[in-house]
Amino acid sequence: MTANPFAIVHRDLIITLAARHKLPAVYFERLFVAAGGLISYGPDFLDQFRQAAGYVDRILKGEKPADLPVQAPTKYELVINLKTAKSLGLEIPPTLLARADEVIE
Repeated sequence: MTANPFAIVHRDLIITLAARHKLPAVYFERLFVAAGGLISYGPDFLDQFRQAAGYVDRILKGEKPADLPVQAPTKYELVINLKTAKSLGLEIPPTLLARADEVIE
């Protein structure tokens, strides 16, 4: 699922429909997995907020915002919901579980 504001607004409906139709889905944000989605892989928003604080500091010290480089996320997180995997009849490989930043049971 691609990132967009409509998906966040309709998160519960999307997760319910995916479960009803036994569709494994990969989401862009941890919120979906916490609400019952299977897997999310996306930028760590907390890390991005920390990076933004550095930008604010530089601007307050006199740098022009137009002169600051554009930054892309540098940290991504993988979250897996084992309960959802089990309900879909999926077995998550141990190597993938070991790589996950968070596993919801």
